[in-house]
Amino acid sequence: MAAQHSQGIQTLLEAEKEAAKIVQQARQYRVQRLKDARSEASKEIEEYRRAKETEFMAFAASHDGNIFNAQAAVDRETDLKLQAITDAFEANKGAVVTKLLDRVVLIKPELHRNLKKLGGPEVQ
Repeated sequence: MAAQHSQGIQTLLEAEKEAAKIVQQARQYRVQRLKDARSEASKEIEEYRRAKETEFMAFAASHDGNIFNAQAAVDRETDLKLQAITDAFEANKGAVVTKLLDRVVLIKPELHRNLKKLGGPEVQ
């Protein structure tokens, strides 16, 4: 009975070792699959990045001239408006100075409108 009991224990130990080997192989397989998945994902990401970068470069190249043309148009319009403002200033500066001097130097004394309504100042 002891031999049979010993042989049963031996069989269980061998089964346990075999199970441990199977679990170890499964772990190694899982680790390898994770590494493969990561490298595959990395390749896909790099490929996608290159495709989008190429697409962006094409877009930028096709719209590059439009930006410079728009900037040139804005610059021309700004120069025209600035010239119009400068011309208006030059044309009207003499009249403005004259009006300012007239307001300061030529004083016409007259009653305030509120005093006119009351009938004028009372002289004492």
